[in-house]
Amino acid sequence: MRLTNYSDYALRSLIYLAVRPEPPLLANISGIADSYGISKSHLTKIIHQLGQLGYIESVRGKNGGIRLARAPKDINLGVLIKQIEPDFDLVECFATPANDKSSDGRQTGSTGLPITLIDETTNNARGCVISPACQLKSVFFEALTAFINVLERYTLADIINNQDELASLLFR
Repeated sequence: MRLTNYSDYALRSLIYLAVRPEPPLLANISGIADSYGISKSHLTKIIHQLGQLGYIESVRGKNGGIRLARAPKDINLGVLIKQIEPDFDLVECFATPANDKSSDGRQTGSTGLPITLIDETTNNARGCVISPACQLKSVFFEALTAFINVLERYTLADIINNQDELASLLFR
């Protein structure tokens, strides 16, 4: 399993906001982008989505900027990843059904993961010839479920418990 850069940058942005040495001061996208050496324009889209999902609060105006909208202990990594990863189609026999939506509008399978296995009884042009008899897809599905379950055991607070060390690397 490999997360997209989008998810990586979202996590990095939340870490940055959580370890800021001057919490009353608002951060800005340029500061985050410069600290990590990543694209400001790409990060802008990510920050916007994190705001829509309620992880980040934006303040407009002369002294505006962004900050965490929730305490780090209230930001679950597994929930976040399920909300921002575009898909979890590890192999072509994974699919996301159009009629299965979560409360935030994202598509999810019956396990709460944003995937399900393709229904082999339908004519599906996208699919491997051995898919109806293949046991591998259930192994991948189990592995992905385990991956998400591990992420759901952790919060942002858990990954910033070395806050001083992180801050010294980010805010030189």
